[in-house]
Parts: sequence; C-alpha cells; structure tokens
Amino acid sequence: MSISSAISNALSGLTAASRGTEQVSSNIANALTPGYARRELDITSRMTERGGGVSVNGVNRMINTGLLADNRLAKASVGASSAVSAFHVIMEKAFGTGQEASSLGQALTTFESALSSAAARPDNETRLGNVLTAATDLAGKLNAISDMIQTQRTTADRAIGKDVSRLNAALEQVATLNAKIVTLSAQGKDTSSLVDARQTAIDDIADIVPIKEVSRENGRVALFSAGGAILLDGTQPARIEFESAGAVTPEMSVADGSLQRLTFNGKPLTDSQMDMFKGGTLSANFAVRDVIAVGYQQQIDGYAREVYDRFADPAVDPSLTAGAPGIFTDAQSALLAANETGFASRIAVTNQIDPSNGGELWRIRAGVNAATSGNSGESGLLGRLGAAITQSRLPVSGNLSQTPQSLHKLSSELSAGAATSRLQAEATALQDSTHQTSLKTALLADGVDTDKEMESLLALEHAYSANAKVFQTANDMLDAILRLT
Repeated sequence: MSISSAISNALSGLTAASRGTEQVSSNIANALTPGYARRELDITSRMTERGGGVSVNGVNRMINTGLLADNRLAKASVGASSAVSAFHVIMEKAFGTGQEASSLGQALTTFESALSSAAARPDNETRLGNVLTAATDLAGKLNAISDMIQTQRTTADRAIGKDVSRLNAALEQVATLNAKIVTLSAQGKDTSSLVDARQTAIDDIADIVPIKEVSRENGRVALFSAGGAILLDGTQPARIEFESAGAVTPEMSVADGSLQRLTFNGKPLTDSQMDMFKGGTLSANFAVRDVIAVGYQQQIDGYAREVYDRFADPAVDPSLTAGAPGIFTDAQSALLAANETGFASRIAVTNQIDPSNGGELWRIRAGVNAATSGNSGESGLLGRLGAAITQSRLPVSGNLSQTPQSLHKLSSELSAGAATSRLQAEATALQDSTHQTSLKTALLADGVDTDKEMESLLALEHAYSANAKVFQTANDMLDAILRLT
C-alpha cells in the first residue's frame, strides 16, 4: 500500500468518525424529543484501485415500522374507548347510585315518603307542601338527567368538528412535508428531520382515525384510514367537512336532517360509509351523539312517561278524566304517546296543586281536578298515590324492559344500567390503554439509549485516534523521505 493510499484511508476514517460523532451527539440531544428516531450512519467499505477506506452513504432513521403502525392503531382504540368511557361516567353521576341524595332513586323515595307523611295528616298543609316540593324535585331530577344527556350530545357534536379540523390540518401538514422531502431527496440531502416532523404530525392525529401509512416513491407516504378511506395519496389530501348543529335537543337526529354526518370530498357519507372512519375519537363522538346518548334519552323518557301515567290514572285519582294529566304534566298539557321523545325534559308538576302558580294544595288530597276541597281528613287519594309508586306493572313505554316492575325497581334498573355500562367502558378503556402503553414502551426501547450512545461515542473516539495516528505516521514517513532528498 502506498503512503498516499494510507493517508486517503485515514482521512476517510477521520471523516466517518467525525460524522459519527455528530450523529451520536444529535441522538443524545434529542433523546426526549417526541417523534425523533435514532440515527445511524450508513457506512460501507470503500475499495478503489489505490486502496480501501470507508464511505459514508448517508443517515438511516432507525424505526420499527411495524410497531409504529400497531401503536397508531392502538392509540385510535384508546381515543375511542376513552371518549365512550368518559360519557358513561357522566351518565352514572347523572342518574346517581344507592342512597345518594342526588340520585333518581332517592328523589323517588323522598316523594313516596312525603306522600306517606301527608296520608297520616291529610289536613296538614305543611305536609301537603312537602309533597309538592318532592314532586317538583322528582320532575326536576328527570329534567336534569335529560338536559345532561343533551349537553353531552352537544359536546360530542362540537368535538366532531374539532376532530375534523385537526385531521384536515394534519393532512395538509403531511402533504407539505411530503413535497419538501421529495425535493430534498432529489438534491441528495438528509431528510431525517422532515421525516421526524411528518411522523409527529401523523402520530398526533392517530387517536382521531386509525391511520395506516404506506410508503411511496421518493420518500413520500400515503395515508389511509383502517376502514379504507384515502386520506392522502398524492399532492392533495382528501377534503373532509362537517357542519356542527350547535345545541342538540332530544328530537334532533341524522334521520330528520337536523344532525349531519361527514362529507368526504364534497359527498355526504351514508351510514355504512361512515365505517371508513370507525375506531377513533371521531367515530366515538358520532356514537355518543347518535346512538349511546339516544339510548339513555329513550330510557329516561320512558321512565318519565311511566311516572306520568301512574299518576294520571283515573283509578288512582277519580277527579281525572281519561287522557287528562294528573300531578305530572307535559309542560302543563297532557302527554301524547307519540310525543314521548324528550318528555323527560318537559315533565313538570301541574300548576293545579302549586299555590305559587294559582293552584291549591288541597288538590293533592282531594284530586287534581276536584271541584271542592272535600273532607280535610280524607287520605284515600294520598294512599293510592303512594301505592302507584310501589305497584308492580308492565311499563307503558317500549323503551323500558317489559317485565312487571315498581317505579323503585325501574329507577334502580336505570341507575344500575348506567353503572354497568360505565364499568364495562372503563374496562375496555383500561385494556386498550394497557395495550397501547406496551406498544409505546416497545417503540421507545428502539429509541435513543444514552448509555449505548456514549459507548458508541467512546468507540468513535478510539477510531478517530487510530486514524489520526495512521495519518500522523504517514506524515512522519513523508517527512523522513523528504529529509533524505
């Protein structure tokens, strides 16, 4: 080997060691940077007519693409299950459990106790006033549950709009980064930092829709939803639109056109086509708005109708005619079966028994539509009103389980159903979170290990010293030759 070849080899080694040191320092500096993938130099031996050496072919991003893809899908599952779980938690609190003072069951118990107390002293206006207060509180509890359901539907509707905005912004960002990566690749420059930024942009929206990334030519990537929607495959991303409804009411639905689905590239999606976006927070919010919350509303409306019907029975209150409201009304009117939807938000105590609205308390004892106050010691109606609560009968609403039950059992069933749904949703969310955490841990294990990087740095230091020694020796040899001439 000639001295010039030795110098050339040593210089290539010094260059590779210098580039390696630069790369290791970058890895250590970005050890905690989200989306940063560990870099390694792509080094190969260089064989030429004049000798060997080493060639630096570029920089490789060390990322496990399989783990990355699985982590994104798992993140979408976590987003969906967490959104559903959070909704069920709120619903459980709205219904209440056990003997909580704010629970639906306790409101009914208080009303029953007030009726029992008044039956013992039907002439006592204070006790009759307690019946009015308890009935008003029961109706108010039903109103509050219904209002909370609609508040959550409204929240879900707005969350859909935010998810769509985030998704569109991220797709635009990925498309822009794709173009920059293609340009730099054509110039032979390192695109690792841009690829990191693109990975971060994709990871940031993985909870919205299950994302699948497919490599294309010149460093570009295409993005698809797990359900098959083409989100980005080219220079322009898909155009996803959504029109928020504002405040949502019980009567609003997709079927009547008052609530919207997604629009994809200018075309409204059908129910089956919406499955293309299934699996993340986007689909979970649609499920809450259009399915899960609607189910809760149907149950509480059915329960409110059962309360109304039991106290509007002429067999209980002979002063009533068939179809007329009793103690409870539909916003001071009779309830029609066709108007059950949203009834829990409208149920109210009749003004007939409320002195503050021109009514008389004695009607609780004598009958809502009684002509006179009658005998102040008569407790028959109060007894029948209390019995209406404990009577076991088939619910009039088809939205409740069709088995003979008392109002107490119905309220317990609704509260228990909310609690069970919350437990199931939380179990699913915990399972999804655990799975995603394990994938993220495995992904981080392939990331920057500062101990290994320091070991590499020491190895590079030794390599640099060795190559420098070769270079110095060759230089000394040349000096010796020059001294001989």
